[in-house]
Amino acid sequence: MATGGGSTLREEEASLATRAAWLHYAGGLTQTDVAKRLGITSLKAHRLITRANQEGLVKVFIDGEVSDCVALEQRLIDRYGLDYCEVVPDFDSDDLPLKALGIAGAQFLKREIEREGAPLIGMGHGRTLAALANQLPRMQSAHVRFVSLLGGLTRKFSANPHDVIHRLADRTGADAYVIPVPFFANTLSDRAVLFSQRGVREIMDLAATADLFVVGIGTTGPEASLVATGMIGTDEIEAVRALGGVGELLGHFFTRDGALLETPLSGLTFTLTRDALAGRRVVAVAGGRRKAPAIHAVLCSGLLKGLVTDERTASALVSGSIEDETASAAGPGGGRAAGGEDASAAGRHGPTRT
Repeated sequence: MATGGGSTLREEEASLATRAAWLHYAGGLTQTDVAKRLGITSLKAHRLITRANQEGLVKVFIDGEVSDCVALEQRLIDRYGLDYCEVVPDFDSDDLPLKALGIAGAQFLKREIEREGAPLIGMGHGRTLAALANQLPRMQSAHVRFVSLLGGLTRKFSANPHDVIHRLADRTGADAYVIPVPFFANTLSDRAVLFSQRGVREIMDLAATADLFVVGIGTTGPEASLVATGMIGTDEIEAVRALGGVGELLGHFFTRDGALLETPLSGLTFTLTRDALAGRRVVAVAGGRRKAPAIHAVLCSGLLKGLVTDERTASALVSGSIEDETASAAGPGGGRAAGGEDASAAGRHGPTRT
C-alpha cells in the first residue's frame, strides 16, 4: 500500500517536473511565471526544472547559428587542411571579439589539461591569449606544465606575454617556465649574448618539445600587438608591411600566400624556428574581421593544425573574399620569401628596447 502510494507520488512529481520544464524551455516562461502557472513556489519550480534536466526529460535540439558554425568548421578544415577547428557564435560587437574567443579558447585548453598524461603546453602571447587565461576556471592541474614560446620582456606589464603564463600557473597550480629576454634583440650580437645566458637556451629547448602549441596571430598594421606592447616600433612594422607581410605568428611574418617572409627582424627573435613548428600540433586562437587577412596568411603557411575563431571571421575565410583583401593589405612590394637578398638582420633602428 505504502509502496503503491509512493509510486503514485513519484509519477505525479515526474509529471509536474515535465510540465515545469515544458513551460520554461518550450513556452519561454521564466521560473517565476512557471511557479505562478502551476501554483507552486519559485523554489519548487526551480527544483522541478533542475530535476527534469538531471533525469533526462529535457532534450536539446540545436538549429540555427550553432549548426551554421559546425558547417563552417568543416569548410575551414577542408579548405586549409586542418585537423581541428572550432567556430564560436558571434556575440561580441567589437572588431576583436575577445570575450567569445577567450571563452572558446579556455574551453579548448581545459579539455587539453584534463587529458591523461603530463602534457607540456607551449603558450604564445597577445590580447586573445590573455583573454583565454582570464576565462580559464581555477583547477588543480599540477601534472601539467606551461612554457613560453617566446621572449617577452616589454615596457607594459599589462600586455606582457609572460603574464599569460603567470595567470595560467595561478589558475591551475601548474609549473610554468618563461624565457626572461626580450622578444626581439637589437642586433645579432646582442641576441648571441642573451642566448648564451644560463637558462635561456634550456627553456627554449624545452619549448621545442611541447606536446601542444597554443598561439595567437598578429597583424602587420599599426594596431598590431607587437607595436602596442612596445616590442617593435611603428616604423618597423611598416617596413614589414612594405615587404609584403600580412600575418604574424610567434615573430615570423608571412605573405598573403603563406610564404615565410624574411625581414630586418629575422634572426633577431627569441622564439622557435619555423622548422621547429613544422608538423607539430599548433593551434591558433584568433579572430576578428580586422585580423582575417592575417589569419588567412598564417593558415596558408600550413603550420597550423587547429584554429579556434569566431563566426564572422570563419565566414570571411570560407567566402574567398579574404584573398582580395590580403592582396591590397600586402602593399605594392608583394613580399620577398625567406632567403631573399634584400632582407637584413644586422640590426634594428630606433630606440633601444630591453
